[in-house]
Amino acid sequence: MTRHFMTIPRIIVAGTHSGCGKTTVASGLMAALVARGYTVQPFKVGPDFIDPSHHTAICGRASRNLDAFMMGEQGILDTFNAASEGGAACEGADIAVIEGVMGMYDGLEGTDTASTAHVSKILKAPVLLVVDTGGMSRSAGALVKGFREFDPAVDLAGVILNRVGGESHRRMIEPSLQVRPVGWIPFEKTVNVKSRHLGLNMAHEADTLKKAGEIVEKYCDVDAILQIAGQPRKTAAADGAGITAARKDVKIGIAMDEAFCFYYRDNFDRLTEAGADLVFFSPARDRLPDVDAVYLGGGYPELHAGKLEASRCRDDLKKAAEDGMPVYAECGGLMYLTESISTAEKEHRMAGILPAKAVMTTRLQALGYVEAKAIAGPLFARGMEYRGHEFHYSRVEHNGDARFAITMARGKGIADGLDGMYEHNAVGTYTHAYFTPEMARALVDSARKYRRR
Repeated sequence: MTRHFMTIPRIIVAGTHSGCGKTTVASGLMAALVARGYTVQPFKVGPDFIDPSHHTAICGRASRNLDAFMMGEQGILDTFNAASEGGAACEGADIAVIEGVMGMYDGLEGTDTASTAHVSKILKAPVLLVVDTGGMSRSAGALVKGFREFDPAVDLAGVILNRVGGESHRRMIEPSLQVRPVGWIPFEKTVNVKSRHLGLNMAHEADTLKKAGEIVEKYCDVDAILQIAGQPRKTAAADGAGITAARKDVKIGIAMDEAFCFYYRDNFDRLTEAGADLVFFSPARDRLPDVDAVYLGGGYPELHAGKLEASRCRDDLKKAAEDGMPVYAECGGLMYLTESISTAEKEHRMAGILPAKAVMTTRLQALGYVEAKAIAGPLFARGMEYRGHEFHYSRVEHNGDARFAITMARGKGIADGLDGMYEHNAVGTYTHAYFTPEMARALVDSARKYRRR
């Protein structure tokens, strides 16, 4: 197979642990570079939806997930290159900034797989390590030394110290560092974004991280970071990473608003490549548009249940589903397809397509990667396999008549390792799927069959 090489400058912002400040630094670096006039392509390691929403708002360019478990190593290369090169919709980027996940070496089940370090080696990308120095001084040097020596294959090229008490505190730390310090952020300048049960607030709810650019520009050596990132890095990718889209002969409605906003951007690309014209709409405000299928992503329907209940869209969708329109729904979308969502305050009526009720809980019900296989039902051929992620504070209570289309080799699903509750041609799943080309084609083919009836 012929290979081509993508040499865009790149940098990964990693952390010693979750909560050390890497989101602030990564977003601040993106904002500082945009302010300098650079076209920045943002990425996020792992299955997160929220950080990419901030990246996208800052950079004016869709942030992409890079997850070795869901995508595979070649998938990471393909997504990185295609997004960085641009295309008909956008120009190529000047630099790629990649925010890591958790601690730098934290991967699947205690392994390297899908860790920030793993992705750095796939992309041959230099790494900036964010260290939370609160409550330590020279010990930070020991910490950084351990990170540098733990895996010599990782190009740990710089350190940014966070929550530094002041100049004197910084001077106590820097002489012990065996990796180049390229910035420090004073304790009182640390930027915090409010959070809720699924993570930080979405970008449309807060612009706090945009302000981090001023902090990074002031306290970090952005020129030094550019020097680290700017050396061309040869990264192989298979030909065809940017596949020409098929003729768009069906319309798929994509629920996109404050209630439904968790999507992998690559999923949209796969649907487009399979021949779908994507029509975005708000179930909280709009009527169901004239489409041949509907894709409902995850999000926060419980926070906007009153609007969803009052909107005529839920009745439109129920009627369309009863007519046989294909509907694919994930997590929050699954909840919307049920008869109701119950919160601590009230029970709200939903679309009533699936014979079940969604109940919000105070405890996390599921978190982790998913391996799924189709075993029955509409939309997907039996035996089709895909991967994804689940993360929710709700449960779906179903009656004995419920039917399931998906079995899970990894993950919890709706109940007892079963997912994909279905009725008519509507399927609701707790899994946030990373679409394979086969999965996207199946959804588009279902839309074609419905359109041609």
